[in-house]
Amino acid sequence: LAPFHHVRLGSESFSVSEPMAGIHPTAIVDPGAELAAGVEVGPYAVVGAGVQVGEGTRIGPHVVLEGPTTIGRDNVIHAHAVIGGAPQDMKYRGEPTRLVIGDRNTIREFCTFNRGTVQDGGVTRVGDDNWVMAYVHLAHDVQVGSRCILANNATLAGHVHVGDWVIVGGLTGIHQFCHVGSHAMTGFQSHVSQDVPPFMMVSGNPLAVHGFNVEGLRRRGFSRERIAGVKQMHRLLYRDGLTLEAAKAAIGALRGTIDGGDADVDLLLGFLAASTRGKIGRAHV
Repeated sequence: LAPFHHVRLGSESFSVSEPMAGIHPTAIVDPGAELAAGVEVGPYAVVGAGVQVGEGTRIGPHVVLEGPTTIGRDNVIHAHAVIGGAPQDMKYRGEPTRLVIGDRNTIREFCTFNRGTVQDGGVTRVGDDNWVMAYVHLAHDVQVGSRCILANNATLAGHVHVGDWVIVGGLTGIHQFCHVGSHAMTGFQSHVSQDVPPFMMVSGNPLAVHGFNVEGLRRRGFSRERIAGVKQMHRLLYRDGLTLEAAKAAIGALRGTIDGGDADVDLLLGFLAASTRGKIGRAHV
Protein backbone atom coordinates (compact mmCIF):
# COMPACT_ATOMS: atom_id res chain seq x y z
CA LEU A 1 0.00 0.00 0.00
CA ALA A 2 1.12 3.57 -0.64
CA PRO A 3 2.30 5.34 2.52
CA PHE A 4 -0.67 7.74 2.87
CA HIS A 5 -0.63 10.38 5.61
CA HIS A 6 -3.71 12.36 6.59
CA VAL A 7 -2.60 15.43 8.46
CA ARG A 8 -4.49 18.43 9.76
CA LEU A 9 -2.45 21.62 10.07
CA GLY A 10 -4.48 24.29 11.82
CA SER A 11 -7.88 24.44 10.14
CA GLU A 12 -6.78 22.72 6.91
CA SER A 13 -6.63 18.97 6.31
CA PHE A 14 -4.25 17.24 3.91
CA SER A 15 -3.94 13.71 2.56
CA VAL A 16 -0.67 13.06 0.80
CA SER A 17 0.71 10.01 -0.96
CA GLU A 18 4.32 11.08 -0.43
CA PRO A 19 5.87 11.39 3.03
CA MET A 20 5.54 14.87 4.49
CA ALA A 21 8.70 16.50 5.76
CA GLY A 22 9.37 15.17 9.24
CA ILE A 23 6.87 12.28 9.02
CA HIS A 24 8.42 8.90 8.35
CA PRO A 25 6.71 6.94 5.55
CA THR A 26 5.97 4.04 7.91
CA ALA A 27 4.20 6.25 10.46
CA ILE A 28 0.41 6.23 10.70
CA VAL A 29 -1.27 9.58 11.36
CA ASP A 30 -5.05 9.57 11.75
CA PRO A 31 -7.03 12.15 9.76
CA GLY A 32 -8.38 13.43 13.08
CA ALA A 33 -4.91 14.31 14.40
CA GLU A 34 -3.56 17.86 14.31
CA LEU A 35 0.18 18.38 13.88
CA ALA A 36 1.71 21.84 13.99
CA ALA A 37 4.61 22.96 11.83
CA GLY A 38 7.92 21.30 12.50
CA VAL A 39 6.55 18.19 14.18
CA GLU A 40 8.64 15.06 13.53
CA VAL A 41 7.10 11.59 13.58
CA GLY A 42 9.46 8.63 13.61
CA PRO A 43 9.26 5.16 12.02
CA TYR A 44 6.21 3.05 12.85
CA ALA A 45 4.77 5.65 15.21
CA VAL A 46 0.98 5.85 15.49
CA VAL A 47 -0.80 9.17 16.05
CA GLY A 48 -4.48 8.66 16.74
CA ALA A 49 -7.60 10.75 16.35
CA GLY A 50 -8.01 13.62 18.77
CA VAL A 51 -4.27 14.11 19.24
CA GLN A 52 -2.93 17.66 18.95
CA VAL A 53 0.85 18.13 18.79
CA GLY A 54 2.54 21.52 19.09
CA GLU A 55 5.29 22.99 16.96
CA GLY A 56 8.72 21.43 17.15
CA THR A 57 7.75 18.30 19.07
CA ARG A 58 9.60 15.12 18.08
CA ILE A 59 7.85 11.74 18.27
CA GLY A 60 10.20 8.76 18.25
CA PRO A 61 9.97 5.31 16.65
CA HIS A 62 7.07 3.07 17.63
CA VAL A 63 5.49 5.74 19.86
CA VAL A 64 1.70 5.48 20.22
CA LEU A 65 -0.29 8.66 20.85
CA GLU A 66 -3.98 8.22 21.64
CA GLY A 67 -6.55 10.97 22.04
CA PRO A 68 -8.03 13.12 23.25
CA THR A 69 -4.50 14.32 24.03
CA THR A 70 -2.90 17.74 23.70
CA ILE A 71 0.90 17.98 23.56
CA GLY A 72 2.64 21.35 23.55
CA ARG A 73 5.75 22.69 21.83
CA ASP A 74 9.28 21.30 21.64
CA ASN A 75 8.68 18.06 23.51
CA VAL A 76 10.79 14.96 22.81
CA ILE A 77 9.01 11.60 23.13
CA HIS A 78 11.34 8.61 22.83
CA ALA A 79 10.76 5.17 21.38
CA HIS A 80 7.89 2.90 22.44
CA ALA A 81 6.18 5.37 24.78
CA VAL A 82 2.38 5.06 24.92
CA ILE A 83 0.89 8.46 25.62
CA GLY A 84 -2.81 9.16 26.15
CA GLY A 85 -4.04 5.62 26.67
CA ALA A 86 -7.35 4.91 28.35
CA PRO A 87 -7.30 4.97 32.15
CA GLN A 88 -6.63 1.68 33.93
CA ASP A 89 -9.73 2.14 36.04
CA MET A 90 -12.57 -0.38 36.11
CA LYS A 91 -15.08 2.47 36.44
CA TYR A 92 -14.04 3.91 33.09
CA ARG A 93 -16.80 3.63 30.49
CA GLY A 94 -15.22 5.30 27.51
CA GLU A 95 -15.93 8.89 28.50
CA PRO A 96 -13.97 11.50 26.45
CA THR A 97 -11.42 12.39 29.13
CA ARG A 98 -8.08 14.00 28.28
CA LEU A 99 -4.33 14.13 28.71
CA VAL A 100 -2.64 17.54 28.52
CA ILE A 101 1.16 17.87 28.27
CA GLY A 102 2.92 21.24 28.27
CA ASP A 103 6.11 22.38 26.56
CA ARG A 104 9.75 21.22 26.43
CA ASN A 105 9.27 17.93 28.24
CA THR A 106 11.57 14.97 27.67
CA ILE A 107 9.73 11.64 27.87
CA ARG A 108 12.01 8.63 27.60
CA GLU A 109 11.47 5.09 26.35
CA PHE A 110 8.45 2.95 27.30
CA CYS A 111 6.69 5.58 29.42
CA THR A 112 2.91 5.25 29.79
CA PHE A 113 0.68 8.26 30.49
CA ASN A 114 -3.08 7.61 30.88
CA ARG A 115 -5.98 10.01 30.38
CA GLY A 116 -8.19 11.18 33.25
CA THR A 117 -11.55 9.96 34.56
CA VAL A 118 -14.87 11.67 35.13
CA GLN A 119 -14.65 10.73 38.82
CA ASP A 120 -11.96 13.42 39.07
CA GLY A 121 -11.44 16.44 36.82
CA GLY A 122 -11.30 14.33 33.67
CA VAL A 123 -7.75 15.47 32.86
CA THR A 124 -4.31 14.02 33.46
CA ARG A 125 -1.89 16.94 33.25
CA VAL A 126 1.87 17.38 32.88
CA GLY A 127 3.46 20.85 33.02
CA ASP A 128 6.58 22.21 31.32
CA ASP A 129 10.30 21.36 31.29
CA ASN A 130 10.00 17.98 32.98
CA TRP A 131 12.57 15.20 32.63
CA VAL A 132 10.75 11.85 32.64
CA MET A 133 13.00 8.79 32.47
CA ALA A 134 12.30 5.36 31.01
CA TYR A 135 9.34 3.21 32.09
CA VAL A 136 7.65 5.92 34.16
CA HIS A 137 3.90 5.42 34.58
CA LEU A 138 1.43 8.24 35.15
CA ALA A 139 -2.02 6.87 35.96
CA HIS A 140 -5.36 8.58 35.42
CA ASP A 141 -5.89 12.08 36.82
CA VAL A 142 -2.26 12.54 37.86
CA GLN A 143 -1.16 16.17 38.00
CA VAL A 144 2.56 16.86 37.56
CA GLY A 145 3.92 20.40 37.81
CA SER A 146 6.91 21.84 35.98
CA ARG A 147 10.67 21.22 36.11
CA CYS A 148 10.29 17.85 37.80
CA ILE A 149 12.54 14.81 37.42
CA LEU A 150 10.84 11.41 37.49
CA ALA A 151 13.54 8.73 37.52
CA ASN A 152 13.34 5.29 35.89
CA ASN A 153 10.33 3.13 36.76
CA ALA A 154 8.68 5.71 39.01
CA THR A 155 4.99 4.83 39.24
CA LEU A 156 2.35 7.40 40.11
CA ALA A 157 -1.07 5.92 40.89
CA GLY A 158 -4.40 7.56 40.15
CA HIS A 159 -5.12 11.10 41.39
CA VAL A 160 -1.53 11.75 42.57
CA HIS A 161 -0.49 15.42 42.56
CA VAL A 162 3.16 16.45 42.24
CA GLY A 163 4.26 20.07 42.61
CA ASP A 164 7.01 21.96 40.79
CA TRP A 165 10.73 21.09 41.03
CA VAL A 166 10.03 17.65 42.57
CA ILE A 167 12.48 14.76 42.18
CA VAL A 168 10.94 11.27 42.32
CA GLY A 169 13.60 8.58 42.77
CA GLY A 170 13.86 5.48 40.63
CA LEU A 171 11.47 2.60 41.36
CA THR A 172 9.44 4.82 43.68
CA GLY A 173 5.74 4.05 43.97
CA ILE A 174 3.30 6.80 44.97
CA HIS A 175 -0.05 5.64 46.35
CA GLN A 176 -3.27 6.95 44.84
CA PHE A 177 -4.47 10.36 46.05
CA CYS A 178 -1.09 11.25 47.61
CA HIS A 179 0.29 14.75 47.11
CA VAL A 180 3.99 15.60 46.88
CA GLY A 181 4.79 19.26 47.51
CA SER A 182 7.05 21.49 45.45
CA HIS A 183 10.83 21.08 45.88
CA ALA A 184 10.40 17.72 47.65
CA MET A 185 12.52 14.67 46.84
CA THR A 186 11.90 10.96 47.24
CA GLY A 187 14.77 8.48 47.45
CA PHE A 188 15.31 5.30 45.47
CA GLN A 189 12.59 2.65 45.91
CA SER A 190 10.50 4.80 48.23
CA HIS A 191 7.00 3.64 49.18
CA VAL A 192 5.04 6.90 49.28
CA SER A 193 1.71 6.22 50.99
CA GLN A 194 1.34 9.60 52.71
CA ASP A 195 1.50 13.20 51.55
CA VAL A 196 5.03 14.62 51.33
CA PRO A 197 5.26 18.32 52.26
CA PRO A 198 7.20 20.83 50.16
CA PHE A 199 10.99 20.90 50.54
CA MET A 200 11.25 17.56 52.38
CA MET A 201 13.45 14.56 51.53
CA VAL A 202 11.82 11.20 52.16
CA SER A 203 12.71 7.59 51.50
CA GLY A 204 12.13 4.02 52.58
CA ASN A 205 9.36 1.59 53.35
CA PRO A 206 7.81 2.61 55.65
CA LEU A 207 8.38 6.16 54.46
CA ALA A 208 10.43 8.49 56.66
CA VAL A 209 11.60 12.09 56.42
CA HIS A 210 15.40 12.43 56.32
CA GLY A 211 15.88 16.17 56.08
CA PHE A 212 15.06 18.77 53.46
CA ASN A 213 16.21 19.22 49.88
CA VAL A 214 19.02 21.67 50.59
CA GLU A 215 21.09 20.92 47.49
CA GLY A 216 18.07 21.33 45.22
CA LEU A 217 17.28 24.70 46.77
CA ARG A 218 20.88 25.87 46.27
CA ARG A 219 20.74 24.91 42.61
CA ARG A 220 17.50 26.89 42.23
CA GLY A 221 19.11 30.03 43.56
CA PHE A 222 17.64 30.11 47.06
CA SER A 223 19.63 32.50 49.24
CA ARG A 224 21.46 31.26 52.31
CA GLU A 225 18.87 32.99 54.47
CA ARG A 226 15.93 31.34 52.68
CA ILE A 227 17.56 27.93 53.00
CA ALA A 228 18.06 28.56 56.72
CA GLY A 229 14.36 29.37 56.95
CA VAL A 230 13.38 26.11 55.27
CA LYS A 231 15.72 24.28 57.64
CA GLN A 232 13.95 25.89 60.58
CA MET A 233 10.53 24.88 59.23
CA HIS A 234 11.75 21.31 58.84
CA ARG A 235 12.97 21.30 62.45
CA LEU A 236 9.67 22.69 63.76
CA LEU A 237 7.62 20.16 61.81
CA TYR A 238 9.69 17.03 62.42
CA ARG A 239 12.38 17.45 65.05
CA ASP A 240 11.07 19.55 67.95
CA GLY A 241 8.40 17.13 69.17
CA LEU A 242 5.57 19.61 68.55
CA THR A 243 2.01 18.64 67.74
CA LEU A 244 1.04 19.37 64.16
CA GLU A 245 -1.06 22.37 65.18
CA ALA A 246 1.74 23.78 67.34
CA ALA A 247 4.25 23.28 64.53
CA LYS A 248 1.97 25.08 62.08
CA ALA A 249 1.62 28.01 64.47
CA ALA A 250 5.38 28.23 64.96
CA ILE A 251 5.99 28.07 61.22
CA GLY A 252 3.43 30.83 60.68
CA ALA A 253 5.28 33.00 63.17
CA LEU A 254 8.30 32.98 60.82
CA ARG A 255 6.53 35.31 58.40
CA GLY A 256 8.40 38.58 58.11
CA THR A 257 11.56 37.24 59.74
CA ILE A 258 13.28 35.81 56.63
CA ASP A 259 14.15 37.94 53.61
CA GLY A 260 12.12 36.49 50.75
CA GLY A 261 10.95 33.59 52.90
CA ASP A 262 7.26 34.41 53.29
CA ALA A 263 6.46 32.58 50.04
CA ASP A 264 8.14 29.44 51.44
CA VAL A 265 6.15 29.67 54.67
CA ASP A 266 2.90 30.12 52.72
CA LEU A 267 3.75 27.21 50.43
CA LEU A 268 4.32 24.82 53.33
CA LEU A 269 1.34 25.97 55.40
CA GLY A 270 -0.97 25.87 52.39
CA PHE A 271 0.08 22.30 51.71
CA LEU A 272 -0.43 21.25 55.33
CA ALA A 273 -3.88 22.84 55.39
CA ALA A 274 -4.94 20.89 52.30
CA SER A 275 -3.28 17.57 53.19
CA THR A 276 -5.73 14.70 53.53
CA ARG A 277 -3.57 11.60 53.05
CA GLY A 278 -2.09 10.42 56.36
CA LYS A 279 -0.08 12.57 58.73
CA ILE A 280 2.53 13.78 56.24
CA GLY A 281 5.05 11.22 57.41
CA ARG A 282 5.02 12.23 61.09
CA ALA A 283 3.55 8.90 62.16
CA HIS A 284 6.83 7.22 61.18
CA VAL A 285 9.35 9.81 62.42
